[in-house]
Amino acid sequence: MGRYVIRRLLQMIPVFIGSTFLIFFMVFALGDPVAALFGDKAPDPATAARIREDLYLDRPLALQYTHYMGQILSGDFGTAFNGQKVTELMASAFPVTLRLTLVAICLEIVVGIALGVLSGLRRGRPLDASVLLLTLVVVSVPTFVSGYVLQYLLGVKWGLVSPAVSPDARVDELLLPGVVLALTSLAYVTRLSRTSIAENLRADYIRTAVAKGLPRGRIVVRHLLRTSLIPVVTFIGTDVGALMGGAIVTERIFNIHGVGFQLYQGILRQNSPTVVGFVTVLVIVFLLANLLVDLLYAVLDPRIRYA
Repeated sequence: MGRYVIRRLLQMIPVFIGSTFLIFFMVFALGDPVAALFGDKAPDPATAARIREDLYLDRPLALQYTHYMGQILSGDFGTAFNGQKVTELMASAFPVTLRLTLVAICLEIVVGIALGVLSGLRRGRPLDASVLLLTLVVVSVPTFVSGYVLQYLLGVKWGLVSPAVSPDARVDELLLPGVVLALTSLAYVTRLSRTSIAENLRADYIRTAVAKGLPRGRIVVRHLLRTSLIPVVTFIGTDVGALMGGAIVTERIFNIHGVGFQLYQGILRQNSPTVVGFVTVLVIVFLLANLLVDLLYAVLDPRIRYA
């Protein structure tokens, strides 16, 4: 196991370098950050040249990237165009989005897997058809539609929750945004769980466990559920980074100043250091989540061994 982890960590290095270089190239090479600072006004050539020199933009792209990676290794993600350190923006944004993501992931795991198991164990029955229809409707409705509808009904019309989130972004305030963020993924988790449960019900090891007279609850929890969760864990692992980076719509609806909000502001204002810094951290989150998923395979299925 230890050698496998070391090998995977070494494999992450070229993936991280390639991903960050592609991001860096798209952000810095396909636009002019200095021109974005001045908006519609044409900058003075001397002033623009001095700013490019200060921001290390007068060097070739490869040297810019090398310089940027050196800054990251020292814990410096650069400075936004408003003069604020990108690390300061991260320190305020990532905890908020992390709490929001944890709420969404917990909903996916608890509600999604529970509905999937119930539906899979009753395949072809009315409950199964109802769950499939419900998840199809959820997947078909865009996040901005479900977000505004739930915000209006639960927050404005009925007053059950606050329609907006305070700057502190407490966990109780993030329940409704977490539901909105998790809805589509929850539907996919439900369908994945249902399909996997229904397929494994016909497996030989389940028939053997039933023939041995094991209690039904033990068969479902210890044998059927563990092996059936492998595709679900794979989806949830990749969904962690997607939820953190894809919360732009949800955070805009509920006025949450998290990662999605900062990315939106950075893209809107062409604030390249902010965009590159935040996306670089999200790349790291994706890589670590995929590593954790691979390690969980051996826990869920004892037949899997890592050399």
